Amino acid sequence: MAGQPPAVDIPAQGDAELRIAGRSVALTNLDKVFWPGERLTKGDVLRYYAAVAPVLLPHLFDRAMVMKRYPNGITGKSFFMKRAPSPRPEWIETCTIEHRSGNVIDFPMVQDLASLLWIVNLGCIDLNPWYATCDDTNRPDVLHFDLDPTPGATFDHVREAALVVRTGLTGLGMKPLVKTTGSRGVHIYVPIERGPTQKDVWTFAKSFAVSIAALQPALLTSEYRIARRPRQRVLVDYNQNAWGRTLASVYSVRPRPRAPVSTPVSWAEVERGIAIDDFRMDSVPARVAKLGDGWKPMLAGRGRFPLARLL
Repeated sequence: MAGQPPAVDIPAQGDAELRIAGRSVALTNLDKVFWPGERLTKGDVLRYYAAVAPVLLPHLFDRAMVMKRYPNGITGKSFFMKRAPSPRPEWIETCTIEHRSGNVIDFPMVQDLASLLWIVNLGCIDLNPWYATCDDTNRPDVLHFDLDPTPGATFDHVREAALVVRTGLTGLGMKPLVKTTGSRGVHIYVPIERGPTQKDVWTFAKSFAVSIAALQPALLTSEYRIARRPRQRVLVDYNQNAWGRTLASVYSVRPRPRAPVSTPVSWAEVERGIAIDDFRMDSVPARVAKLGDGWKPMLAGRGRFPLARLL
C-alpha cells in the first residue's frame, strides 16, 4: 500500500523537475491555461492532486489506469489512451491486461506521488482506474451504480433517486457509499468481497437496477438505449460494471466549468441537499483536511459485502 507522500512545491510558471522520494519527475507548461473561464492552469491541477494525494493514492494503488488526456485543457481536443506511453520513467509500474481481441496492453499504474504527478502532467484531468487490482483484473472489489439525470430531470431528482437506491441496497444488507460524479449525478459504491467475476457483478447490478426502477417508474429508469430512455427520470446505470469500463475515481477533477471534483459525501448531506458545484478543485482540499477521507471504508479489508451469496 502506498505510504504518506511527501509535500512538494510546484512552481506557478514554466517547467520544473521535482525530486520525489529519489525519483525525478519532469513537469511542463505549468502556466498553460486549462480552464479559460476561471484562468485555472495545468499547475493548479498538479497542486490540487499533490494536496489530496494522501487520501487519493490508496484508492488507485495496484490498479490499471485508463488515461483520458486533455493536453490543451477542457476546451481542447481530448483522447483516451490505455497503453503506457513510451518513453516513460523506468519507475512507472504497469499492469498487463489481455483483451478479448487478443490485444495485450500495458496500462500505467499510479503507485505513489511521483507517478500521480507524472500522469497528470500528461494532461489527465480526471483519473479512471480499473475496478479490480492488477493481481486479478477480472475479480472486482466493488459494485457500483452511476446515477445520471435524463433530459428534464434535475439534481434534486438525482438525490431522491440515490436515497431510493440506498434503501434497496441496505435492504440486502449492503453498506453503500455515495460520491458526487463532478458532472451531473452521483456514484453509489458498495465494497464487496473479491470472488465474483466482473460479469457476475454486472449481472447482479443489471438485475438490481431493473428491479428498483420497476418499483419507482416515475423517478427511475434502467433503460440503457438512449432512444427509449424516458425523460425526467434518473438513469440507474448498471452497465458501467462491465469488464473494461471505468468511472472517474474519487477526488478526480472533472473537465467541466469551475473544475468540480468527484467527492465523497455523507448520506446525511444527500438528505439535506447538496449541489455538484459545492465541491470544486479550490474547495475540496480544505474539506479533506477537515473531514479526512470520506471514502476510507472502500479500503477496509473487513466488512465487505459477500456478493457471491446473492449470485
